[in-house]
Amino acid sequence: MDTANDLNLNKKTYGWTVRTVSALTSSLSVKIKLHHDGDQVEQGQIFLFNHFARFETFIPQFLMHQKSGAYCRSIAAGEFFRGNDTFANYLRSVGAVPHDMPELLPFLAEEILRGRKVIIFPEGGMVKDRRVLDDKGKYSIFSRTARERRKHHTGAAVLALTLNAFKMGIRALHADKDTMRLTQWVDRLNLENVEALMAAVEKPTFIIPANITFYPIRVRDNILSQGVELFTKGLSPRVAEELLIEGNILLRDTDMDVRLGDPVMPGKFWHLWEKKLLAPRVRKVSSMEELFELNFRRGSWFEKLSARAIGRTTLMLRDTYMYEMYKGVTLNLSHLASRLILMHVDRDQMTVNRELFHRTLYLAIKKAQAEPSLHLHRSLLDPETYAGVIKGSSKPLDQLITSAENTELIKQDDGHYLLMSKLKEEHGFDQVRIENPIAVYDNEMAPIQAARDVIEEAFEEAHDLSDHALALHRFDDEVQSYQWDKKAYDKPQHAEINNQRTATESGDPYLLTPEKSNGLGVVLVHGFLASPAELRGFADRLLTAGHPVIGVRLKGHGTSPWDLRDRTWKEWLSSVRRGFQIMSALTDKVCVVGFSSGGALALHMAA
Repeated sequence: MDTANDLNLNKKTYGWTVRTVSALTSSLSVKIKLHHDGDQVEQGQIFLFNHFARFETFIPQFLMHQKSGAYCRSIAAGEFFRGNDTFANYLRSVGAVPHDMPELLPFLAEEILRGRKVIIFPEGGMVKDRRVLDDKGKYSIFSRTARERRKHHTGAAVLALTLNAFKMGIRALHADKDTMRLTQWVDRLNLENVEALMAAVEKPTFIIPANITFYPIRVRDNILSQGVELFTKGLSPRVAEELLIEGNILLRDTDMDVRLGDPVMPGKFWHLWEKKLLAPRVRKVSSMEELFELNFRRGSWFEKLSARAIGRTTLMLRDTYMYEMYKGVTLNLSHLASRLILMHVDRDQMTVNRELFHRTLYLAIKKAQAEPSLHLHRSLLDPETYAGVIKGSSKPLDQLITSAENTELIKQDDGHYLLMSKLKEEHGFDQVRIENPIAVYDNEMAPIQAARDVIEEAFEEAHDLSDHALALHRFDDEVQSYQWDKKAYDKPQHAEINNQRTATESGDPYLLTPEKSNGLGVVLVHGFLASPAELRGFADRLLTAGHPVIGVRLKGHGTSPWDLRDRTWKEWLSSVRRGFQIMSALTDKVCVVGFSSGGALALHMAA
């Protein structure tokens, strides 16, 4: 392929680019976290990512190479390759190929067989509004060029299925001991020998759907907004919007969660009769281009039947990997809050009681934690971040509400949120991120039915949520907090000090309730350098006597000396207060008992 000769990947350039991206991301405020449960990076051949910001197109290659040492091909807009300028040459050297390159898919298939990975953005462009479901609940996205909604591209499915068919044909040739044709393919692919060809063919064709989630999406709450207004008067609104939103992502503390889904195997989408139909034809092709043409030929009945089989399987595979890609969203607090806001708008409830809103949102968080299919951001896992929602004092919630106020979507008045009519308006594709970030968050979580369900349930149940049930949720937060802190300080850099610990009892807080309470609850507060286990024997005796008991864990205790080093006595006092509040919802009277430093904290709170 002549075009391929102009797209030679330069490993030296690739290497220093990876090092540069690594250094750059370390100096910027965006925190990239790669989530994967298995060996998807090593196994995967075709990686699919959603697309929200321009710079994210550089990140997947960096991550793949960092984790596996593999080199990647990625697809970039053809306009960047016009002429032979420095930037175009650079793109070629780091593995990028133009989207309008002749025989693009055959070229990518050959590259995969040579051991390279391919990165594709099947949406075909940025999806600024994150809207991927149409009014009928089907996957589609807005096309800026066509000015209408369209289906996602099928290129990745065609590539995977045709590559899978090629492997079937080569295995058949090998079974027939057709050395001549196998050797022709070895030469065609620039492989060392037939053994190398067969090793490539025996690797399963895996598609790895991946999702990139940014949090938070900031609009106007920083100096960038002033800079954009000052320096972009000559730029189009579209460019100014991208500078503002994506500049915020790069320069303000932003989490970029990259989540790799379970592998999708295209071979499973073929019917047995389709494999038997395709195998003889695949064995006869002499080039990858000829193999891909099977998708389009409509001459003989055989070719029509083959094309129909490929077309049916292509659409099924495309819909499967798009579903897997979108369900990989890392759900955060703004997702839940935005959906809750728009639920009120949908019901034309434009004045919302703040206390009930906070209670509903908190209940939705607890329900989300209990739903195993959801991938949760730390804003929904660390009680230190979300627990204040119940009182309306959570930093992530404050950030969302402030952003909504700045964009004139919400106002606050006398214990209520006033939802503005702007929430009902449609905004242009290049303005929605600035004008209505709440809609963007809601669109992003729309494909995740389980997430929508937990908010619906919370919406229905929050009004009748008893103080007793709320107290049990809050105690669960204390347990979650212990597990979160313990995990945070159980990394390699903490091992030397952690290994010197002598305590063997669990640092978990505990809540003990007798079958028949005598109405007097007890809050037990352990001493300095100890944990709730210190007073567990006393707690059991109190329980036997009919007293409900909560053994609180003072922040920083029971986990790691590193954790304790970072805490203050005021955080310990807050731990005692939370224990008291929980017990107050369970009993009529509460007694606080502390040992040593715990006694001092009990006296301080009582005073």
